[in-house]
Amino acid sequence: MVKMDSYRKYAIAAGVLFIIYTSVSILSFLFLGSVTATDYLVSVSANAGLVGTGALLLFIGGACAAGIAISLYPVLKKFNAGLALGAVGFRISEGVLSFVAVCAYLLMITLSQQFVKAGAPDSSYFQTLGVLIYEGHRWVANVGSLLAFSIGALLYYIIFYRTKLVPRWISVWGLVAAVLGMLSCVLVLVGLITPFSTEQVVMALPMLPQEMVLAVWLIVKGFNPSVIASKSHQGE
Repeated sequence: MVKMDSYRKYAIAAGVLFIIYTSVSILSFLFLGSVTATDYLVSVSANAGLVGTGALLLFIGGACAAGIAISLYPVLKKFNAGLALGAVGFRISEGVLSFVAVCAYLLMITLSQQFVKAGAPDSSYFQTLGVLIYEGHRWVANVGSLLAFSIGALLYYIIFYRTKLVPRWISVWGLVAAVLGMLSCVLVLVGLITPFSTEQVVMALPMLPQEMVLAVWLIVKGFNPSVIASKSHQGE
């Protein structure tokens, strides 16, 4: 049986990972501006250190994505093992896809350096490769990874809502945000919007403050002690 203090530790661990995950995801944009520049094949080479730093931050974020579900699993499995396991699976998948997206940035550095070394030719396979790598990254990060994240989040917010482990207003906010994230990915897949378009960003944005609120709640308050106590008694 999981002791009461263990529940508290799991809550704090998940809260800290939520904060790190969100923070590094936001900070990474400060280092990756050259990737979206019109002359990215030159600017990425000139800012290789910055792009590498941004990639490292996203790598950390991918590890945290898996860590969040893993830290929640010992608690959530007591209430619904199937949904808890599904959440772990999807958020680990999100982490793996994040690592793939990071590799795309690293490939972009190499391609840009080779492009500059070749004398920045006006027309060559460099441009084609650059487009393929960049667009591949957008599909992996802004569709595949976001979809896995949204499904994983939806699963553990269902448990939160049913059990009242956290206040239901936080759970409802998370459920709505997760559905919006999933919907944005579907709209991209059917061609109604493009990856990382303004429309997709707006639809995915509600999850950002929601997870920070959840993180603070888990660190300060933890899981609902009455729910934990009730479950512990049932297990005796």
